[in-house]
Amino acid sequence: MIVALIDSGLGMLPTAARLRQARPELDLVLMMDPDNAPWGPKPDGWVVDRVVGTAQHAVELGAEVVVLPCNTASVTALSHVRAALGDTIPVVGTVPAIKPAAAVSDRIAIWATAATTASAYQARLIEEFASHRTVTSVACHGLADSIDRGDVRGIGAAIAAAVAATPDNVESIVLGCTHYPLVLDEIVAQLPTRVTMFDSAEAVANQTVRRVDEVGSSGSGTGRVSVWLSGIEGGLPASAQRYREGMLLRGDARAEQH
Repeated sequence: MIVALIDSGLGMLPTAARLRQARPELDLVLMMDPDNAPWGPKPDGWVVDRVVGTAQHAVELGAEVVVLPCNTASVTALSHVRAALGDTIPVVGTVPAIKPAAAVSDRIAIWATAATTASAYQARLIEEFASHRTVTSVACHGLADSIDRGDVRGIGAAIAAAVAATPDNVESIVLGCTHYPLVLDEIVAQLPTRVTMFDSAEAVANQTVRRVDEVGSSGSGTGRVSVWLSGIEGGLPASAQRYREGMLLRGDARAEQH
C-alpha cells in the first residue's frame, strides 16, 4: 500500500511520522515543492494546477491514497484533486482543529500563516464552530519559512512575536499551519502552562488509516519512504533532520530520544 503526502515543505512531517508509527508497513511517498515554496502567497489557480499535477504524479507512482497535510493545498485544491483523481483514489484533506478547541475552551487563539489568517476559509470555520467563543487570530509571520530552513533563531523570533500577539488569558491555541507541530516544544516553552494545544496531524493521520483500510490493498507494503522534490526524486531536506519527525522517517534511532 502506497500513501502519498503532498505539501510545499516540511508541514507534512507530523502527519507522515504519525502514519509511520501507526502503520510502519505503509510505503510513504513524500512530495515536496521546495522550488516553489511557500504556496500560501501564490494565486489560487497556480496552486490548483500545482497540487493537482503533483497528485496525478503520485498516482502514476502507485499511490492508492493521497493526503494533503497542508492548509493551503486543502483550502484551494482539495475539491479539484478529488475531481481529477476520481472515486477510486481517496484524498484526505486538512482542517485546522478549531472545532475540538471550541468544544472545550472559551478563549482561543488560532496561530496560522498570514495568508490563512486573512482567508475567508478560516473565517467560515470560526463562524461555524466557534462563534460562541472569544477567538483571536494570530498571524505567525515567517514561522513556517523558518521551520523549512531549520533556522533556529528565526523560529524563536517568530514564536516570541506570536506569543506577544496572543492574549494572556487564552485557554487553547490552535496550530493552524501543519508546520507548527514540528516546533511544539519551543512554542510550549514560551507559553503559560495552562494553555492547551490543538493541531490537526493526528486527526489527518487517523483519517488516512481509515481510508487505507477501506481501500484494502492486496499489497502489504515494505515500509519504504521515498521523497520527491519539485518533481525530482531525492531525499529529505537537511533541515528535516532538526526535527524528531524527520529523524523518525529516516529511521534514525535518535528520534526516540527526543
